[in-house]
Amino acid sequence: MDIKILKSFISVAVHQSFSGAARELNTVQPAISRHIAMLEDELGVALFIRNSREVVITAAGEQLLHDAKQIITLADKAKYQVMRAQQGQIGELKIAYLSSACLSFMADLIRDYSRRYPDVHVSLFEMTATEQIEAFKNNLIDVGFSRPLPTGIQDEFASSDIYIDKLVAVVGQQHPLAQFTQISLNQLQQQNMIIFHRDEAVGLFDDTIMMCKQAGFSANIISQPRHMQTLLTEVAAGLGVAIAPYCISKLYSQGCCFLALYDVHKSIATQLHVKLTNHSATVDAFVTLVLENQPSIAQRMA
Repeated sequence: MDIKILKSFISVAVHQSFSGAARELNTVQPAISRHIAMLEDELGVALFIRNSREVVITAAGEQLLHDAKQIITLADKAKYQVMRAQQGQIGELKIAYLSSACLSFMADLIRDYSRRYPDVHVSLFEMTATEQIEAFKNNLIDVGFSRPLPTGIQDEFASSDIYIDKLVAVVGQQHPLAQFTQISLNQLQQQNMIIFHRDEAVGLFDDTIMMCKQAGFSANIISQPRHMQTLLTEVAAGLGVAIAPYCISKLYSQGCCFLALYDVHKSIATQLHVKLTNHSATVDAFVTLVLENQPSIAQRMA
């Protein structure tokens, strides 16, 4: 059944007049008559009893009128929902993030997004950089906040810097170095070192090893935790010292001191990643919001 024909039928039924329907729909009466004839021929029933004085709807017509109104309502709703989906106003958004890098701004960002797009269902997943790459491969997430991606897959993503962090030394409050606010990297050469596991952050691990070598010593690695919170707990417990991004100070860091490394100038970026094959309007709307907020996020994390 054609929507246009159903609208003609409804108008005739409401007005009990072919001419009245023609006026409402801004067309001519023969067109309305043709529509009703086509509908009756398709259904094999009479929808109206007509004479020179009146147009009376039949029992079959009454049933069709009930159903036709619902069909028109559903068609209008479908059109409206399609437009909303095209604008990113409905749907689902799956976001992965590094807690150590995003804890201080993620809640505000999602709150702002949900206020603008209340009918989008947002799911958050705390994932390491390695876990995010695997989740992207399996289409389990739409966007990810993580470190720069490995060179081999960078061309599969659109990536944007959210903020640039710095590397610092992390020592326990009872450590002799805790009295300083900044130190040289070579002051760590006799220390037991706790370094974030290479499988979770290849760049950070390799950069740390290289910087230590350039400072004239080999890192004495005694632990490689897979979570930054574990790294902080081990440092606070006095098991060793660490080199890590300053952003981890936003985690639970009681018992830890963060010392600037005045001879280390390595920066570490937190980036937003989206697969180039993802053409979701919902994702596009979220990315736009993130980039709008990027200056304030960078200022907060400075």
